[in-house]
Amino acid sequence: MTTIIVAVTTDLAIGKNGDQLYYIKSDLRRFREFTTGHTIIMGRKTFDALPKGALPNRRNIVVSRQHGLTLPGAEVTSSLDMAIALAGDDDIFIIGGAQIYKAAMPLAERIELTEILIERPDADTFFPAIDPADWHTTAITETMTDPGSGIAYRYRTLLRNK
Repeated sequence: MTTIIVAVTTDLAIGKNGDQLYYIKSDLRRFREFTTGHTIIMGRKTFDALPKGALPNRRNIVVSRQHGLTLPGAEVTSSLDMAIALAGDDDIFIIGGAQIYKAAMPLAERIELTEILIERPDADTFFPAIDPADWHTTAITETMTDPGSGIAYRYRTLLRNK
């Protein structure tokens, strides 16, 4: 299954200045639980934003147009289609950034969404709009509050309509 996993604000913001907007401890734990032992696909800028490089206990595949690029702990391909083919039958998690999310929207079967219940008009990177004609919610949690930041958030799982 190909899954997009992303944290977005109510105005679909996902980043600013090459970094994600919020670090919610329980969301990071959830991300790790979903992706550990599986293939993660990301763009080069997302890889560059990882504080320690390739994420451990996952197959890291990076999509980049830079010919001959090598990244420690990661395989590099030139397209999302090639990355998905390289992953084979493994469960795939698309982890960003914006261009990769946009390219993955028509291919993904599931979206694991962290909805951060605040707007960020100062953001410079956004997730593509989710067309309700294409997706339906299968699970949603109650609103929670991150003790560190006071930010309200919830989790939503969406599946592609058949």
